[in-house]
Amino acid sequence: MRRGLGWALAAAAAGAGAGAFVSARVRAERAAHPARGHFVHGLHYVDAGFGPPVVFLHGLGSMLEDFQLCGMLERAAKDYRAVAFDRPGYGYSAPGPSSPAAQAELLHSAFQALEISSPILVAHSLGTLVAIAYALRYPDEVRGLVLASGYYYPTARLDSLVLLPPAIPILGTLMRHTVSPLIGRLLQPAWLKVVFAPHAVPGYMERFPTWQALQPKQLRAVGREAALAAPVTAAMRKLYFTLKVPTAVIAGSDDRYVSTRAHSRRLHEALTHSSYKEVPGAGHMVHHAAPEAVLEAIAKLR
Repeated sequence: MRRGLGWALAAAAAGAGAGAFVSARVRAERAAHPARGHFVHGLHYVDAGFGPPVVFLHGLGSMLEDFQLCGMLERAAKDYRAVAFDRPGYGYSAPGPSSPAAQAELLHSAFQALEISSPILVAHSLGTLVAIAYALRYPDEVRGLVLASGYYYPTARLDSLVLLPPAIPILGTLMRHTVSPLIGRLLQPAWLKVVFAPHAVPGYMERFPTWQALQPKQLRAVGREAALAAPVTAAMRKLYFTLKVPTAVIAGSDDRYVSTRAHSRRLHEALTHSSYKEVPGAGHMVHHAAPEAVLEAIAKLR
């Protein structure tokens, strides 16, 4: 009994230590990378440039910094009003809905408040489902979609073993405040290699606020979205053929994270108003490897 009590006390001490370490690292990261944008309906966003509005939506586990670091926002702001959001629960945005449909409603309210009319929605990875949900619900209020490296059909995901636990009630709360951020930090270099492959991870990714991406509220948002991915795509796939908004589907030929053949090519075949661009030699982060392909797609929808 004493040995069992000793193990329990040791585990509690380790958990408390891990929690204190994670909290300190997140606070330090947020101090080093404070919110530089604005807030609307609990959503953190940055807004630059003038012209037709183009809205950027990041993927699973990321933040609006993804579009800043690759230069996409800066380049787009030369010709458009470029707006990028931290989706609900990510970055500096408040926790919010996880389903693409509910996020689309929240964004619609934000667009009205910011006077963003008929935007082009540019989305990456799982953020593409939010863009599609928006276009399905508000087809007359969006100019077009640019969908990069999206996940559109229910397929098995090995990374779910790591992504889902922080969203589990009670146990997940404990995990996302202690061990899950530590595991995420250890796995981050390998994950970056996979999503950027076959290219090397760009040096500017060292400036990505990793510990902010591993903050408990974001891990919860990631886990909930990962849990919904399969059932949501199983339902949404039945509606793809009804999508009437002009859509540009872009993907890398060598995506090792989300199969281009099983998702992007298949979506293009299901849509009635789409173009398709497969970038040779690019991986999941196609907007980093070939930003000009994304900008060209935006220009064609203008």
